[in-house]
Amino acid sequence: MIETRLKFPSGELSLEGVTSVPEGPGPFPAVVVCHPHPQYGGDMDNNVVMAVCQALGQASIASLRFNFRGIRASSGTHDQGVGEQDDLIAALDFVSSLEAIDKDRVGVCGYSFGGAVALHVASADKRVKALALISPAVESYVRLAKYDTPKLIVCGSADQFVSIIALQRLAEELSPPVQCEFISGADHFWGGFEDKVAAKVAAFLADRLKPSLG
Repeated sequence: MIETRLKFPSGELSLEGVTSVPEGPGPFPAVVVCHPHPQYGGDMDNNVVMAVCQALGQASIASLRFNFRGIRASSGTHDQGVGEQDDLIAALDFVSSLEAIDKDRVGVCGYSFGGAVALHVASADKRVKALALISPAVESYVRLAKYDTPKLIVCGSADQFVSIIALQRLAEELSPPVQCEFISGADHFWGGFEDKVAAKVAAFLADRLKPSLG
């Protein structure tokens, strides 16, 4: 993998990020990965975000992880998930412009707060061909009911903040295709389970972002 630290614009702001691109001839599919809540320590170097990016690379998928506005070297201030949607759109713009990336095979993965941001953007952005949500807030799913892009929802069975029962009920109401999986013993922070959740996410995205036969 070739990792590059860079900055890209989000309106008048400048966001820091890291691209990880497989070596060899492209173009490659790509996934933008969104980190958990910055007011609780979340950033692009989070344990789950890093594990997902590594697993994507092993599946020959490029990734872009980045810090939302106001986090570390990203300019601006935290905007309660509103301006952060613009940041994700800017990240999709950026990754889709890279020569090594197949802009027709782009996905999004969001963890916790990043999952809520990812949901709102992906449900309105036709460029997103697959969406993976890790430990998302159940209320995030309101707009998913009529959203038919392939979706994966992964949650730990010991999650302290997400209701497993509510998540299962909601998954049954979502328009297909949707996969909802629970990993036994994992809590909201995924300590010791990073590789397991990352492998599930990477396998789903690799399948959904594979080249079309047509």
